[in-house]
This record gives sequence, C-alpha cells and structure tokens, in this order.
Amino acid sequence: MPSADPRLAAFASQPLEPGDFYYTPEGYMVFTEQYHRRRGFCCGNGCRHCPWRKEEKQ
Repeated sequence: MPSADPRLAAFASQPLEPGDFYYTPEGYMVFTEQYHRRRGFCCGNGCRHCPWRKEEKQ
C-alpha cells in the first residue's frame, strides 16, 4: 500500500472554513474549488471541483 502524501495529512489537521464544502442531495460531502485552492495542490483523486484537473484537460 503506498504511503499517503504528507501534505494531505498536514492540511487535514486544519479546520474547514465556510464555503469549503457542500452536501449533495444524496448526503455526500463535496469539497469546493475554494477548498482545493486553499489546500494548494492536487491530490490525484479526481475531485469534482479540482482546479488543477481543468488545467490538465485544456
């Protein structure tokens, strides 16, 4: 099993801010582009609002 990115663990310890996420009608928590930009890097999980995925597709 590959080790997790240490940047993810460091960022995960910070509290969420207003506007960082929303819930879908099915009850799933979805992180917003605001959250991803504040985090500062792509985790590679194909997140719905990842600003770096948009750049890769162009």
